[in-house]
Amino acid sequence: MKRLLTIVIVLALGLVFVGCSHKQAKYIIGVSQCSEDIWRDKQNAELRMGAYFHDGVELKFAAAYDSDERQVQQIDSLVNSGIDLLIVAPNQVQTISPAIDRAYDKGIPVIVFERKTNSQKYTAFISADNYEMGRVMGEYIVARLHGQGHVMEIKGLEGSSPSIERHNGFMDAIKQSPGIQVVASLQGDWTEPTAYETTRQWLANHQDVRVDLVFGANDRTAMGARKAMQESQKLTANSQKPLYCGIDGLPGENGGIQLVRDSLLDASYIYPTHGDQIIELAVNILEGKPYEKETMLMSALVTSDNAKVLLMESEEIMRQASQLDLLHSKADSYLHSASSVGWPSPSSFCLSAYSCSSISIISER
Repeated sequence: MKRLLTIVIVLALGLVFVGCSHKQAKYIIGVSQCSEDIWRDKQNAELRMGAYFHDGVELKFAAAYDSDERQVQQIDSLVNSGIDLLIVAPNQVQTISPAIDRAYDKGIPVIVFERKTNSQKYTAFISADNYEMGRVMGEYIVARLHGQGHVMEIKGLEGSSPSIERHNGFMDAIKQSPGIQVVASLQGDWTEPTAYETTRQWLANHQDVRVDLVFGANDRTAMGARKAMQESQKLTANSQKPLYCGIDGLPGENGGIQLVRDSLLDASYIYPTHGDQIIELAVNILEGKPYEKETMLMSALVTSDNAKVLLMESEEIMRQASQLDLLHSKADSYLHSASSVGWPSPSSFCLSAYSCSSISIISER
């Protein structure tokens, strides 16, 4: 967080008149997101910010909204449009691999991020360790319940690598403590409504089963389960109040860090986005510079002990990033206005903290 804050401040302070020439995009990078949610909104903003550092980078975004078929079509479309590099978060392990393979076989470098496929046809992979997240959360849950209790798990999208790995890590940690019983391992899809409905249906058929803690594969599923549990408790006059844990630990309004601070979640785990680092990796690949084929991002557990500090830091970063986007937008608007009234063109000067080449954000659906 401190590294990103430093970058943002330097860029904001560097907004000065500098001479430069107007150029066409040097690199066109396609970004295939498997879905659209607040985690990916944050990452997309960081991808745009990362592009500010590099001359002539154009980004083309596509969101598949959790559809395998749509993501395959979007990847093929991005490839056919003439991109120089593909960044992709595959929806599921197996189904997206053929489209990624086609891109790779055409000589297009491929960065797979956040989620894995069963193909080895990729240039680089960057993500956090989802197994480790599940394992650490499992160990935290065991300690939180003092080695005794009943736990419900709400898994993520079936077939997605984060869901598989988080579940495996969680179960490996839990099985070390025989006093912890997993009373249910329900299938979710990362969304709060599905977690709510799945939990509600399970509770209707298991009213006599005690649940001491709910572990959601992400914060939204934990909150969906929480809503269903609260409604069930009202109906049954049950005074039991389970704890809730999730993963994502996003900053901002209703993000996981705030939910922990406000005691709606007992704990979360920051799932790093690091869009700026992904862009840096992409440009290094395109320019033939050294890069790591496998990059595992660092993360951290969020509890009541550190949530307030983490939230303050993340909100400051978001504020600085928002100011940078505003400055960038004003700079572009100024240049377009100057050109339209016959003032010196962008080839004469540039109001910018980075290179003058434009960054085009295209959404394909």
